[in-house]
Amino acid sequence: MDVERVAEELYGLKPAEFVPARDRYVAEARRAKDTAAAKAVAALRRPALAAWAANLLARQKRREAEQFLAVGETLREAHRTLDGAQLRSASRRRNQLVTALARTAADLAKEAGQPVSDTVLHEIEQTLHGVLADQGVAEDWSRGRLVKVPEAAVGFGAVTPEAAALARPSTAEPSPQESEPEEKRKSDPGKKPAKKPAKKPAKEPAKEPGKKSGVKSGRAEDARRRRELERARTTAGDAEAEADRQQRELAEARDTRRAAAEKTEATAERVRGLEHELREARQAEQEARAAATKAAEAVTAAERAVREARRTAEQVARVLRDMERQPEP
Repeated sequence: MDVERVAEELYGLKPAEFVPARDRYVAEARRAKDTAAAKAVAALRRPALAAWAANLLARQKRREAEQFLAVGETLREAHRTLDGAQLRSASRRRNQLVTALARTAADLAKEAGQPVSDTVLHEIEQTLHGVLADQGVAEDWSRGRLVKVPEAAVGFGAVTPEAAALARPSTAEPSPQESEPEEKRKSDPGKKPAKKPAKKPAKEPAKEPGKKSGVKSGRAEDARRRRELERARTTAGDAEAEADRQQRELAEARDTRRAAAEKTEATAERVRGLEHELREARQAEQEARAAATKAAEAVTAAERAVREARRTAEQVARVLRDMERQPEP
């Protein structure tokens, strides 16, 4: 059995049609003694309604889906590099695209005979945000194989001016006045800003010490910004990695819970079936007992009738013998 072909077909069905079709393929694989295929198909999970609607979008609107995936790659790269301008631009496109594509997915679901509620529409939007934020979710969605609504996207918060400033390289050196320590300026509040010195003749030497001080201060500021940028990148990376880890653990816990619920439901269904069979067996037992009682009564009556018939036959036989012994007149 071609498991990939079967999976492609199953995830194109409506959620209500998924399990019956999957079970038929599992039974077919078992009849063919294809244990590996039966196990692989049985492991396929029915998609949630919102995930199914999002899958419709990826399957039927390939061009829009590819553009959306490109936006997701841009956003993830911008967050890795803390590119503030790129983030703001991509974020605006993100919000517009998510709203529009979620509505398109809802329309496709309605056309397929499965209209969605406002709650499910919100879950579709959450699913699309997850596609943008998580590479794994994006890959599953691009194949039309999402089975659940991902957790709310993490790591795509608002871009603050401070983060944007850290992301921009310094292009101008600060003036000596700008590089002067803030504590020194505060300690002499009456000091007026120094006036720009008049241009001196070329022969007159410039104040090299001050110039060198300004250059050194600018370089120190650049180094400080680079260190802060590196720390910010490290912190952002650590936070995103931790969020991803927590999200994976949550997904695993939910999968475990879903598997346990499915197993419980299957066991309950089996119990209900066995209880039904037990009721039928008890009914059959009662009927059999009643039939056996009637049969026993019939046997008793028949035995009694046989005995009576034999007594009658013996009496007749005696009378006949007596008649034979008497002499003829």
